[in-house]
Amino acid sequence: MYTQTTNNIKITVLQAYLQDYSEPGDNHYVWAYTIQVENLGDKTVQLLNRHWRITDAQGHLQEVRGEGVIGKQPVLKPGQAFQYTSGTALPTPSGIMAGTYEMTAEESGEKFEVAVPAFSLDSPYQLGRPN
Repeated sequence: MYTQTTNNIKITVLQAYLQDYSEPGDNHYVWAYTIQVENLGDKTVQLLNRHWRITDAQGHLQEVRGEGVIGKQPVLKPGQAFQYTSGTALPTPSGIMAGTYEMTAEESGEKFEVAVPAFSLDSPYQLGRPN
């Protein structure tokens, strides 16, 4: 489990290698990740956008930007949490993901970034533990 708190928003990540969706012989490795976004502050916030940096074991970087997460832009009142599951695929048996969420404070309209902690994407096909 990976956890980081930025601007009173706590992000927790759990990841899992998906053997049934992976094809190691074809250099196709798949992971699911579940993220919980928890509002520890005293203001209502909304998740507007995401920015991912996904790096495979050969150092190739893929950046993904878009609105919300899984088609949603959740609003979180103080003390509320939102959890979702998504996935990613790589051509290598390991990698690293990290990113940010752009949030807005509902009352003031102030925008701010929240860090998603770097998390390791490892499979049983990777020799050793590189991440």
